Order: sequence, then C-alpha cells, then structure tokens
Amino acid sequence: MKSLIKIGTRGSKLALYQAELVRAKLRGLFPLVEFELVKIHTKGDMIRHASIGSIGPGIFTHEIETALLENRIDLAVHSAKDLATDLPEGLELGAIPYREDPRDCLVAREGKTLEQLPYQARIGTSSLRRRAQLKRLRPDLEICEMRGNVDSRLKKIEAGECAAIVLAHAGLMRLGLSNFVTQIFEEEDFLPQAGQGALAVEIRTGDLETKELVRPLNHEPTFKRVLAERSFLRRLEGGCQVPAGIRSKIENGTLNLKGAVFSLEGDQAVVHSISGPISASEPLGTALADQLLKDGGRKILKAIRDYVAKK
Repeated sequence: MKSLIKIGTRGSKLALYQAELVRAKLRGLFPLVEFELVKIHTKGDMIRHASIGSIGPGIFTHEIETALLENRIDLAVHSAKDLATDLPEGLELGAIPYREDPRDCLVAREGKTLEQLPYQARIGTSSLRRRAQLKRLRPDLEICEMRGNVDSRLKKIEAGECAAIVLAHAGLMRLGLSNFVTQIFEEEDFLPQAGQGALAVEIRTGDLETKELVRPLNHEPTFKRVLAERSFLRRLEGGCQVPAGIRSKIENGTLNLKGAVFSLEGDQAVVHSISGPISASEPLGTALADQLLKDGGRKILKAIRDYVAKK
C-alpha cells in the first residue's frame, strides 16, 4: 500500500470539512498511511455571478476529476449532489458514507418561516429546483440569484440583500451553523436534490488498491439510495440543470422513491412514487423518471429548454 494518499477537494470551508471527515476515517483505519488534502479551484468557485444552470454540469468537480485522471491525486471527495450524473470515463464512485439530513432549510431574517415572510419577499437561491418549489408554495415570492459559499450567503441575509435563502440543511449542520435555520422543509413537501446530504468518494477505475482503501467507508443503504436518485436525474436532465426533486427511503427491505418535475414558476408539476427491491435501485430511478416524462414531465422540460434557448 502507498505511504501517501492525496485527497482532492475544493477549497471552501464546507468542502474542506467534508474532506477532513473522510481523511479522519481513513486515518483511523490505516494509521501507517499519510493522507494529504489537496485543494483544487473549480470553475464554480471562480465564476461567482453566472447562474449554475447557465454554466453547465460538473462546475464544482471538473478540475478535481481532471487531477484524478492525471494521477495528481489518488481520490476525490465531493458533495454527491455536485457530481454530474455521468462520470468521466475512467472514474467511478468508490464509496458513499452514511448520509446526513437530505432536506432543504430556510434561513430568514427575524427568525421567520416561509409562511411568515412578507408579501413579495425576496428569497435567494441559484437552484431551479428550489425556485420552482418555493414558487409552488408562495407564488408571490421574488426569487433572486444567490451564489457563493455558506458564509457569504449568510452575510447577504445580514446585509438585507434578501429576506431569506434556502440551503441544504446538511451543510449548515456540518459547519455548526444550525442555529441560523428558521425552518426545515419536510421531504414530502419540498423534494431534495439527488444526492443531497451525501458525500461521494471518487476514484480511478481499475485502481484496486484505492478501491480497497475506501471500501470500508461505504454505507450500502446510502449508496443504493444515491444510485437510484442519480439514475432518476440522469434520465431527466440530458446534461442540463432541471427543476426536479427526489426523495428516497428504505423501509422493510424495500426502496421507496418519490420524484417530481416542476415548471419554473411552480404552477405545473408531475409527481409520482415507485417502490421495488433495493438491488434494482438504478432501474427504479430510471423507471420513475420515465413515468414522469410520460405523464407530462417531457412537455414541462421542453418548455423550459425552449425558454432558456431564447434567452
């Protein structure tokens, strides 16, 4: 086994914390191996003003994956929701550790909930999925583009740039910032992003030594759930960001999925659920997406892509 393993990560406070979680677990398992964190700047870190949807998939992972393919690092730690649904040739998921809370949450001024926000309040988010579901719950809201790391977004709330923002609850929990949360959205009412709350350890295909190294980090139920969610999104998106959400649960040995496709303004939605064996996680995710597309989702997504193409 190598005496030094290099772990690639973004340089944000949250990304470094997540990479450190993985490093700490690996150190506990392999005390004679040195694990070094390698900070890598990604396109998503450098382009702060454009919307995520306009930049394209993999904006927070491409440069890290390039470093992995070029053997400059041995493995990479990502937020699972940041990974493109189709990984670059030569890379694969080595492990997905136990998942944190996948739900979204609200951070609002004066401790307000979504229902308590004033009429036509400004809410910040860069996610089409969050935008659509916010508009579905409160059509009067004004959605403003909100990029940046967690600290910079919280400062924008304090500065009064908007009344509230929506973030992944897991990120605030990991950073010890749960005290800022004013409301947690239940998954049944506000469907999460595929992979939200989970970490993904990415490795080179064929690197058997690293594969064995990270294998003990894998939490199989989480792995199966995330595979299902990613196959759902892969079938829907066609390489573009889309306003779609998915919830997964394992109950009594059965994988239960609930997914939806929304119009940008949230005034249209197609929602379905599906259940099946855990071993068929990816086919189940694809089948759920196919059902949504058949029952009106394809029409909604075509209208969105036509709208974006004209802008």
